Amino acid sequence: MSDTAPTTQVPRYLVAVIMERVTFTNRWATERWEAKGVVPDGAAFDKGERVIVQEERLTQVLFPGMTIRLRRDEAEGYYYNITSPQPKVFVMWRDDDGSARPVQLTVSYHEGARWMDSEAHVDGVPLPPELLPWIGAFVAEHYRPEPRKKVKYASNKDRGRMGHT
Repeated sequence: MSDTAPTTQVPRYLVAVIMERVTFTNRWATERWEAKGVVPDGAAFDKGERVIVQEERLTQVLFPGMTIRLRRDEAEGYYYNITSPQPKVFVMWRDDDGSARPVQLTVSYHEGARWMDSEAHVDGVPLPPELLPWIGAFVAEHYRPEPRKKVKYASNKDRGRMGHT
């Protein structure tokens, strides 16, 4: 399922996003949307969104044709994500006339945090396990941790020696 586009040289992986709507009966909110999951996109999916679960107060919509792209400048963020206890895919979505529509995906902790800081709608969903080796290989090739810098402290050796001969 991974696909490397020769023209852009940016590794990418095709996925489908599951968005969920839960309805409420209270005066402050009538519904809540959130990303619930990401699954590999396959030939079995047509390219249009479709309802996959429809219950009284719960609806799940599948959005195929989404892409996770890996970029060298985010390699550190990928590293932190895949070495965390619960790796995630961060899904940025927009309210589109009462429906939630995913617009961008990342597996970088740094990029996901920037999106959250900008107050966009962002949900973290579990990273599909089959993506770990793909991201891990990219990180191994492109991430080099910054060497730790030695901290220099002021020396006390010279204290009291000035002016004494």
